[in-house]
Amino acid sequence: MAIATKTQYWTSRMKGGDPAALTGTFNDSFTLASGGGAASGGDWLISNGVYRLTNPSGNKHTLVAVFEYVTTPADGTTLIDIQDGSKQVQIESTGADDSLRINADSSTTITGLDLKNAEDNPVPLILRVTLDGATTKVYTHEIINDDDGTEVFKTVTSDSESAGTSIIEIGPAGSGSVKWKAIYYTHFGAFAPDELLLSDFAQDTLARMGLGVVEQLKNSDRPYLKTQVPDSSIVYGYDLSSQMTNRLSSPSIHVLISSLNSPNFESLGGAKITQNYDVQVFVTTRGTNYENAYRAGLNIMGEVFDELYTQTGVQGTTDSITSYDAQLDTKMDDDETVCVHTLTVTYMRRIDMRHR
Repeated sequence: MAIATKTQYWTSRMKGGDPAALTGTFNDSFTLASGGGAASGGDWLISNGVYRLTNPSGNKHTLVAVFEYVTTPADGTTLIDIQDGSKQVQIESTGADDSLRINADSSTTITGLDLKNAEDNPVPLILRVTLDGATTKVYTHEIINDDDGTEVFKTVTSDSESAGTSIIEIGPAGSGSVKWKAIYYTHFGAFAPDELLLSDFAQDTLARMGLGVVEQLKNSDRPYLKTQVPDSSIVYGYDLSSQMTNRLSSPSIHVLISSLNSPNFESLGGAKITQNYDVQVFVTTRGTNYENAYRAGLNIMGEVFDELYTQTGVQGTTDSITSYDAQLDTKMDDDETVCVHTLTVTYMRRIDMRHR
């Protein structure tokens, strides 16, 4: 996982308006390359046309599009085209309203869609396409795994392209009419749905703080975190019910953002603010007796604090830990051999509010 940093954000954000006239700070507009487009009920309708971003910087790209068909494009019509100068991915129409094709020479299709149903009441598709050199990944409705934990996104080999030009295009190029409800693009990397979210608020909260803490703990080289806690048992946002505890190997670490606030906006217009985050870490251990579980949990919680404090909490220009609170579990039952220690760490972070 490579969670987007505070300097990696969506560089083009279209929310139904003209892609060639995007507003807001740090928001690169597309140019109309062919055909035309027009406003349509809060969306942007493109009929047999192409909008293009030329020579975006970087060689890793992510584009998230929300769209539906008005007139179904013919089989082979390109809807999305991402090129990095040597590799390329295209999302094409299959000529049907329930599927899309990834690359012209690929047998990989996305099925089960409802782009334009018989009652003219389509279900807008949220499609994330990433290009990272030879690897293309396509996510539908921002879903990574299904209920059984099985990956449901598509991974294919990128096509080769010899033009040597980096471009991002949306269509349809050739036939049909497509309503584009939103287009988010960044040249900062090939990001999965849990690495760069559409909402900057959610990105700061869930990804950079919640999932970022999980990744930091998984990558720690401290003895207990490195050898005693399986990576699969360091998770974000799960409950502490007995059913969940039984599903994870012990010891386990649950991370949760319990609250955040910004008491004062520190610049005129709220361009930059300071936010405070309460990050709760629950360390669950089992032992042959409660004493062993208590001591193991305290050692793990100590390493959690040391890791977060030294690696994320003393960076004065980004994140700082301003306080912490440790609640050590107390044995309440003679048969109890499970111990849950709780560490709450308060972070202060400076946030740029202009990337929305």
